Amino acid sequence: MAAMTGIHPRLVHTAELDARTRAAARTLLDDAFEGDMSEEDWDHALGGVHALVREGDELIGHASVVQRMMLHDGRPLRCGYVEGVGVRADRRGRGHGAAMMTALERVIRHAYDLGALSASEGAAAFYTARGWQLWQGPSAVLSPTGLRRTQEEDGAVHVLQAGTPLHLTGELACDWRSGDVW
Repeated sequence: MAAMTGIHPRLVHTAELDARTRAAARTLLDDAFEGDMSEEDWDHALGGVHALVREGDELIGHASVVQRMMLHDGRPLRCGYVEGVGVRADRRGRGHGAAMMTALERVIRHAYDLGALSASEGAAAFYTARGWQLWQGPSAVLSPTGLRRTQEEDGAVHVLQAGTPLHLTGELACDWRSGDVW
């Protein structure tokens, strides 16, 4: 899809983000999420591979994939978890989000057992159209006190199969982190 649109995101690891780009990405996501991007949410987007779209010197799109562990059918799975997907409001609907996701999906398919993300109602159709599947089973988290159900996330978790068989109606548990666990 990225080749069709002529949009070519730059992939960089968090360690390669200079201070200016990091600050621009944070500001972009604050705007894209209309002020609902907490420091914990931003922290969750760090430590992996970022897909960046620029127009000239200006950052207009950001998405990242970070490694997490998931538990499914009694097996730990290495997961490429998508975070911080945002495009500047006046540039939406032009293929920037699709180009970033195409780049990150390639990373997921070649480096992880599966991909996962938690989608808002407004974004769910975008991911489903790209082949992401709604997780139909119960969601949970491996918390410091043990396995805990996360019913509030049921119906929002989407997965991208990347070679490891998944039973979409089974339980999927993510690793613990501060803030939103999914």
